[in-house]
Amino acid sequence: MKVGTYEVDGRYVPAVFHPESGTVTVYQGSTVEELLEAATAGETPGTEGEEMELDETRVGPPVPRPPKLICFGLNYREHVEELKEMGMTLPDEPVMTMKAPTTVIGNYDTVLLPRDVGRVDHELELAVVIGRRCRKVTPDEARERVAGCTVINDVTARDVEKKEGQWVRAKSYDTFAPLGPWVETEVDPTEGLDMTLKINGSVRQRGNTADMVKDPYELVSFTSHVMTLEPGDVIATGTPPGVGPMGPGDKVELEIEGVGRLIHHVESETGR
Repeated sequence: MKVGTYEVDGRYVPAVFHPESGTVTVYQGSTVEELLEAATAGETPGTEGEEMELDETRVGPPVPRPPKLICFGLNYREHVEELKEMGMTLPDEPVMTMKAPTTVIGNYDTVLLPRDVGRVDHELELAVVIGRRCRKVTPDEARERVAGCTVINDVTARDVEKKEGQWVRAKSYDTFAPLGPWVETEVDPTEGLDMTLKINGSVRQRGNTADMVKDPYELVSFTSHVMTLEPGDVIATGTPPGVGPMGPGDKVELEIEGVGRLIHHVESETGR
């Protein structure tokens, strides 16, 4: 099942997508969290939906305002080796930070480059979305709490990160979390999924989820021992090597095998 939101009359409505038939079923009387909980339990949505023709440009963020947006760094072996060669000392435990929920944008939306920021980097990542509330679960138990997987660009203001030595501000500018195109519930992220990021058609990042230091369920377990996780929480699981800058006018395409393809644009911020 592909769960997310679809634009209807100017607002994002919970939806289940059927790209093979070019259709989408929207559920006006439900919330995204209810659809995610149903998907996690292997059930169909509890309300009757309306089938519509699918227009990719109207696909919204799968979770427009996640309760929490948690990010992990330094979780791909090849990327870790890349950073070691640069002299970085790496911690033994997973490196966790957060982004503001207001960073989230959807398919075909635009990342806005803040006027007071220099370099802004792309970070291709697989994200898992929580479908059932959980606290202090094991990795095996985490499998039963995850609704599915989606694609995220963990956009980061690199000069801010380097200047301040912490990540939250650098990752929390508005529009800094393109997310989508949907939550795919039928894929296992531990099976080794190919992933690529292209800018203007040129491959900038390439990796495979098999290269993760900690798999997504281990990261969910780790997080659940820190904080309670709720339906709709998004956990980004780290980026492969090849991180680099984006600039005005760029078209960015992120794709993860079995999950989907996310497209967004990049422009300079205008106004205040």
